[in-house]
Amino acid sequence: MKLWILVVLSALAAGASAQSCSCETMKWATCEENPCRCDILVGDNMKQLLDCTKLIPKCVLMKAEMYRAKKGLDTRTGGKPVESAFVDNDGIYDPICESNGKFRAKQCNNTKECWCVNSAGVRRTDKGDEDLKCDELVETYWVRLQLKHKPVKGAVDETKLKGAIADAINKRYKNFDKSLVDTVEYDPDARLIVVDVKKPMNDRTVDLANMAYYMEKDVKVLPLFKNQEKFEPTVGNQTLEMENILVYYVDEKAPTFTMKHLSGGIIAVIVVVVLAVVAGLLVLFFARRRQNQQYKQAQHREMENM
Repeated sequence: MKLWILVVLSALAAGASAQSCSCETMKWATCEENPCRCDILVGDNMKQLLDCTKLIPKCVLMKAEMYRAKKGLDTRTGGKPVESAFVDNDGIYDPICESNGKFRAKQCNNTKECWCVNSAGVRRTDKGDEDLKCDELVETYWVRLQLKHKPVKGAVDETKLKGAIADAINKRYKNFDKSLVDTVEYDPDARLIVVDVKKPMNDRTVDLANMAYYMEKDVKVLPLFKNQEKFEPTVGNQTLEMENILVYYVDEKAPTFTMKHLSGGIIAVIVVVVLAVVAGLLVLFFARRRQNQQYKQAQHREMENM
């Protein structure tokens, strides 16, 4: 009888251990027991060990997404804060990550075309060849989260909005320091919430990009967490469900984009504007010239009459 009880208790303990060995911050992770160890595939027969007590680095997440996309697995279905802020117009690519999970400053995406990125992995220079030099990984110290929530009944209490946003970020994203939520602005007519999250310059202890990337997934597609709840701040008795998000990045050094690598559409717009201006100036020039000629002819007739 005692032996049977021990067997049952051992089985229950094993079951409890199996349930406890999971990765709450990465739903695609594979975990093994004794000791608990979780990893994720980032390439053919390439596994990345995960620290599931923290948000997974964005670089590792992007590599995993690219690998899953190649294998046909599921991945994802208010303006600038300052003039130097920019958005991620290139989207996801297969990045090169350092051993600590950070992005390598120079990315080439397995091609001969390369570019420099910031600590969020977002391109901050024109694209060049393999000789392009990226001397440092420039840190993103400020992100602006431009959120739009779905319609709600009644007015949102703006006096409680900043606290609600900060609490939701802290709770959802692994105890993220809510004191870094600097300002929150609200446009009730547009249902637009603008959240500025800042850290001190030269601070390398906090990665704003990881939090922003997890939030993008929460809002745009499906959560990366094992728990599939979404980012939904509660203001008073109202729960705000987000329907759109745009992230701006502000680096410690301004990006170095130039005109020579603008897309064809942007160049076409610029050309059309320039041509319109030139055409307007020509019309004005010929109109004035014609007026001057008419004035001289009229003056000549008056002299003849005299």
